[in-house]
Amino acid sequence: MIGADGAQLGVLEVDVALNMAVEAGLDLVEVAPMARPPVVRIMDYGKYKFEMAKQARQAKKKQHVILLKEVKFRPGIEKHDFDTKVNHARAFIADGNKVKVTLMFRGRQIAHPELGMAVVDRVSQAMADVAKIETAAKLEGKALTMILTPK
Repeated sequence: MIGADGAQLGVLEVDVALNMAVEAGLDLVEVAPMARPPVVRIMDYGKYKFEMAKQARQAKKKQHVILLKEVKFRPGIEKHDFDTKVNHARAFIADGNKVKVTLMFRGRQIAHPELGMAVVDRVSQAMADVAKIETAAKLEGKALTMILTPK
């Protein structure tokens, strides 16, 4: 048994431990039920639960959820549009998110996948200083996809 101040009180009978907790105006809480003999502690259980919830809220506030953002390209993209989309992808990477680069083919464009691969390669080269390739470019139906993660 552990007292309210953290001092070990030794092995006691259950009814004696309960009486000590009632006299102190606190609760008797089993903290290690699998130990032999089980370990109990005299504490204010409501205050303990509140502190644990408070710690959980603080931990949740500090965590950053990594999202998967998507930037879509076309095989015949012009330089300015390309630069704009790469800048958006850089902003996503700077925020700590992953970026999915999707290149969509329309109609007969799928007959020339090398044009799409050239655009995806340009994206990976433009982003090489801030991102690394997690999943290499692969053709799935009419879309060519690649995933980039922050370095």
